[in-house]
Amino acid sequence: MADATTAARDRIDKALALLERKVLDLKARPASAPGIADDDLFATPTPSDADAQRRIAELEAAGRDASAALAAAAMAVRDILARDDN
Repeated sequence: MADATTAARDRIDKALALLERKVLDLKARPASAPGIADDDLFATPTPSDADAQRRIAELEAAGRDASAALAAAAMAVRDILARDDN
């Protein structure tokens, strides 16, 4: 479990570092500068083929399922901790 946690933390750290670098790059640009291709940090890329669109839909569904599972697990942990406090 610790290996998975460490790997997840590493991925989050890398993503945050990339996000921070992009934000700093955007802040350093003058307002009059032309836009850059990936200046919208929250834009969803538009896939060009049906396989990519299907894969993105599968990943989004898996993300929603994982989010729901994590929410249920968090609720269960809160319930257990609340019982331990009593």
